[in-house]
Amino acid sequence: MSALGRVVRSGVARRRVQTLVIGLATMMAVAASVLGGSLLVVSGAPFSDAFADQHGAHLSVEFDAAEVSAAQLSQSADAEGVSGAAGPFRTATVTPEPDGPSPGWPITVVGREGPGEDVDEVRLLDGRWPARPGELVLSAGAPLVPVLGAEVVLPGLPGDPALTVVGTARSVTGTADAWVVPSQMPALTAPGGGGYQMLYRFAGADTGAGAAIAAGRAAVTGALPPEAVVGEQSWLAVKKSAERDTAVYIPFLVAFGTLGLVMSVLIVGNVVAAAVGTGTRRIGILKAVGFTPAQVVRAYVGQALVPATAGTVLGVLTGHLLAVPVLAETGEVYGSSSLTIAPWVDLAVAGGVLGLVAVTAWASAWRAGRLRTVDALAVGRTTVTGRGRWAARLAGRLPLPQPVALGLTRPFARPARVLAMGTAVLFGTVAVTFTVGMVASLGEVMEARAHDVADVTVPAPPPDFAPPLPGEEKRPAADPAAVAAAIEAGPGTGKYYSAATIRATLSGVTGIVDVIAFTHDASWGGYTMVSGRWIDRPGEAVVPTPFLATTGTRVGDTVTVNGLAEPVTVRIVGEVLDPRNDGMQVFTDVATLASARPDLTDTSHHIAVAPGTGVSDYVDALNEDLAPLGSTAQEGGLSSGGDMVVTLNALSVVLTLMLVAVAALGVLNSVLLDTRERFRELGIHKALGMTPRQTVAMVITSVVVTGLAAGALGVPLGVALHGWVLPEMGEGVGLRLPDSVIAVYGPAQLLPLALGGLLIATAGALLPAGWAARTRTATALRTE
Repeated sequence: MSALGRVVRSGVARRRVQTLVIGLATMMAVAASVLGGSLLVVSGAPFSDAFADQHGAHLSVEFDAAEVSAAQLSQSADAEGVSGAAGPFRTATVTPEPDGPSPGWPITVVGREGPGEDVDEVRLLDGRWPARPGELVLSAGAPLVPVLGAEVVLPGLPGDPALTVVGTARSVTGTADAWVVPSQMPALTAPGGGGYQMLYRFAGADTGAGAAIAAGRAAVTGALPPEAVVGEQSWLAVKKSAERDTAVYIPFLVAFGTLGLVMSVLIVGNVVAAAVGTGTRRIGILKAVGFTPAQVVRAYVGQALVPATAGTVLGVLTGHLLAVPVLAETGEVYGSSSLTIAPWVDLAVAGGVLGLVAVTAWASAWRAGRLRTVDALAVGRTTVTGRGRWAARLAGRLPLPQPVALGLTRPFARPARVLAMGTAVLFGTVAVTFTVGMVASLGEVMEARAHDVADVTVPAPPPDFAPPLPGEEKRPAADPAAVAAAIEAGPGTGKYYSAATIRATLSGVTGIVDVIAFTHDASWGGYTMVSGRWIDRPGEAVVPTPFLATTGTRVGDTVTVNGLAEPVTVRIVGEVLDPRNDGMQVFTDVATLASARPDLTDTSHHIAVAPGTGVSDYVDALNEDLAPLGSTAQEGGLSSGGDMVVTLNALSVVLTLMLVAVAALGVLNSVLLDTRERFRELGIHKALGMTPRQTVAMVITSVVVTGLAAGALGVPLGVALHGWVLPEMGEGVGLRLPDSVIAVYGPAQLLPLALGGLLIATAGALLPAGWAARTRTATALRTE
């Protein structure tokens, strides 16, 4: 080993605390950066690659066949800005016969001669394309299980047609749930029903600019009747939905990664600068034995890079481990069931962090190379004693115990070191404040998701898949009207509403939409409004934010719900916070569906008991009335958990604990260095009668002002960070978060959080305080 290598190894071995601090800080920064960078790549790459490979449609539009002809739609392909078009294809909404007792889910069927090539190439995953009437290709995302050779019966249509599944396919922009040959469509279209589908690609729309999509839509529909368009879907909405599972993590990981990187820079700079300041005599010796200024600087840079390299390796491993539950949330993404971290992300993060550490260490060690050998040998370990005298004189006049006064004045003797220590505590307080707020906000979101403010709930009866026993008839499902009558007649019922869930489709959008129909006023049931108002008459609806984004609608627009006995058009009057079913829900009044779906079976009942009524007694009495009807009441609302929320909370707690540990170790390093510099001074204090307990008080008091100041500043910064990151996280999943979800901090939380900086500083100073208290007086006095 070279002489320079031995100096580096010796410095790393002697400064164990500093080595640990640099390693842990680097590990924290690398772990968050690897995780955030990987999710950023994973969230966008699968969809972008598939969209480019399959020439996905920038805009799919469904037209009313009664308002526009196929010839008119064919001419729209020549509109300005259109670079490619496919269609018109006939469309229909059908409801297959269910396999079990649950009602069948409607699907959107499109008639196409083949999978296409230039626009929206439908990629076959299994089987073949339909060649004749009676054959069907199912989308991999359809609500039906795609089993080759299975028969799909369509009751309600003339002759109850049955189609055989001959293939499974996927459209990258989700243009249909199933495809058949065009000659099959007349048998699948009810009289006066059905529509046309057109698929467009626009010049310049691949950049993700919404303006290009809006301009293209205006161009292709400008010459058509105003009422011709009944639904549309932009590729940007599909892309956002595809990236939703991982995009939510990125803003908060960026915040933690930034905090970790800045803290790493500060700690590395502080450690190296302190090593240079306390090792002046050692630097003189190294120069005296032949080390050049450049070699001295490299020695200190190497002492920082060794633990930083170890921390980087551990950080990469930690980032991979933390990515396991996050990537598991994404499931299957366009045919890829396994998402892994790209090796170049590891290399980029590792190289960037180590380069940052090297530059920071070099800047801090540059002073070591400039020191003259004679000056370094003459100065030795002598410390600067002139700073902070005014603070000592002021503290001496205060009615404080002498150890406390000595501790309070110590930060003024080393302002640069105290500033670095305070910054570490500041970032730790910011992380704790942000995490507390995020956990509270996610709790508000989950309450809005569950709508569980009811005192008592009668859940919808689960489907009974078991066949009846021999000689026994299958028990009918509970009648929602009879259950509602029993609730209304029950003593102690304050107010209640019923919610029936129906599966339907939307014009122009593939996939299932949950339509929730209410009896009575449900506005008190925990539905958090983002904008607009709650429904108050038939024909109105409230929808979540992702619904508006996917359908391209706004509050005040109308949408048409299909898959029922007849199409139902509703006007959107409000935007509600609800992430269930990817936000594809419609909340309306039961009277809106009176003719389209009179038989509502999947119904739950939500009750608020009258004031003065015991909930347990009410449930017992209500269950006696519900027993003959086959229903059971329960206390509280319907629970609705979320794996993503659990993962987010767990990740934030882990990363926060790492940041707090780094901050506490930064305090430990600064206090330990300060205590070693004052070793002989401590011996004098002990010789004059200072007890071990007073010594501990003096050392801990030296960080009190710093901890309080950092905590007082860190709390508002943490609140500001929370106010920036949470809306970005909501945007990642397509939600607009109302003020009730963001404004979660109250005086009861802010005061303890402000004291968090003091706790972090005190925790970091405990070990050096104990070491100073145990130091023997004679040993300290012998030190020069």
